[in-house]
Amino acid sequence: MAVVKTVFLLVLLLAACKRPEPAPETAEGACRSLLFEGQRFTVCRDASARLELHSEGRDGRPYRSFTALEAVLGERSEKLRFAMNGGMFDDHGRPIGLAIAEGRELRAVNRREKGGGNFHLQPNGIFLVRQDGRAEVVTTSAFQPASDIRLATQSGPMLVIDGAVNSRFAADGTSRYVRNGIGVDGDGVPVFAISDSPVSFGRFARLFRDELRCNDALYLDGSVSSLWDPANGRMDGFTAIGPMIAAFAS
Repeated sequence: MAVVKTVFLLVLLLAACKRPEPAPETAEGACRSLLFEGQRFTVCRDASARLELHSEGRDGRPYRSFTALEAVLGERSEKLRFAMNGGMFDDHGRPIGLAIAEGRELRAVNRREKGGGNFHLQPNGIFLVRQDGRAEVVTTSAFQPASDIRLATQSGPMLVIDGAVNSRFAADGTSRYVRNGIGVDGDGVPVFAISDSPVSFGRFARLFRDELRCNDALYLDGSVSSLWDPANGRMDGFTAIGPMIAAFAS
């Protein structure tokens, strides 16, 4: 009997840790399901939404989860269209690269070109939104600090640079994780994507270039990639995350 109970508890534990299945999309949501090269992705786009970077509270402690962010937002969470993890972070959940929230620099730009992990796979880059709403994805080497930058997050590697897939990627390499990223399409609208299953860098980059029509796109993270999509009843919470980019109805 003890063995049976142990097995039962193990099954429950594994089920609790399992990544949530994507919810069916709804008409009013900003996120939709998309099939590309035989794999399914969730893509979020809202041309009228206001994007914000949320990383830590007034006490300086990182939020680490959508649940914590929801508590901080209070009634304002009713206007949230979607949110995703938004940049790489250290063991404490703090950004390891540039982070700007509402014009305030939380972390300076990181121009180191050598180091471990995907962040230092070159070129890395920065997603930013200016005070007038213009959104851009630029390589770190091309980034110029400016007083009109309202939001910025640094991550790496770049997925697409000037319409070309990052030359460091194999067409469909063996490194595969659930990944998420961001690009800016031909209309100047930020487009977020998260894979519903493990995907290679090459295929993920082609999604942004060929399907989402993004001339430049940035990898945000992998394995911890998470989405909060209220309209579809999805709030990933299987692991602690760092900075989050949240889109609010205007």
